[in-house]
Amino acid sequence: MDYTKIKVEVTDGVAVITLNDPGTMNAAGLDLAGELSHAFSNIAAGNVTARAIVLTGEGRGFCSGANLAGGGASGRELDVDGKPDAGRALETVYNPLVSQMRDCPLPIVTAVNGAAAGVGCSLALLGDLIVAGESAYFLQAFRRIGLVPDGGSTYLLPRAIGRARAMEMALLGEKIGAAKALDWGLVNRVVPDADLRSAAIELAKELANGPASLGAIRRLIWESLDTDWNGQLTAERKAQKIAGKTEDFIEGVSAFLQKRVAAFKGR
Repeated sequence: MDYTKIKVEVTDGVAVITLNDPGTMNAAGLDLAGELSHAFSNIAAGNVTARAIVLTGEGRGFCSGANLAGGGASGRELDVDGKPDAGRALETVYNPLVSQMRDCPLPIVTAVNGAAAGVGCSLALLGDLIVAGESAYFLQAFRRIGLVPDGGSTYLLPRAIGRARAMEMALLGEKIGAAKALDWGLVNRVVPDADLRSAAIELAKELANGPASLGAIRRLIWESLDTDWNGQLTAERKAQKIAGKTEDFIEGVSAFLQKRVAAFKGR
């Protein structure tokens, strides 16, 4: 597939996906969302040789939200009552995309430059590790147009920063700058804007050089948000059985006993 709204590059085992529509601050129209879904599917299927992913944006913003002027979740499709159905695109495009990112077999680092607004905020928060540039900000802009938060943000935000702060973001629609986002625990790291891309790639390289079990680790932690204690213990036991049969486990134990750095292969 030839992409027009995103770019995909691979370096040192890291697939760097760049949202590439800077004229709209990378607004997530249906076309961009479709290309992004295709890229994640392609990487997950092993058609791209990578063991970690970086998602970032070109230009001044990470993602300004759904492209209301260009075929985003703008409510143009009519429901049976003749009124707009602003949720149709969520069901058909955006919800499958965010679920696909959550269930990705590879670790994801999001590098947030400038605005992460609306569904763009959700895309940013779906990183397993979230790195923000100093000028980055997170915005739940839905109240400004009379809609509700979507893209999984009503799930992600309370679990990341608690109910009170999630309510503040959603009900007031105020920008949360990078420093506050770090203080709230919304992001992992804040770096100078000029260092954002390189910092995210270096972090992803560390993940790409890790064992195959990193995919299982991310899956366990994501699933723990909905699993009870006994269910999580069972999930850990099943995942450990699989991890213990990998070449990386053998290499990890050998390296430990030989007092050397492990050379993991991702298998």
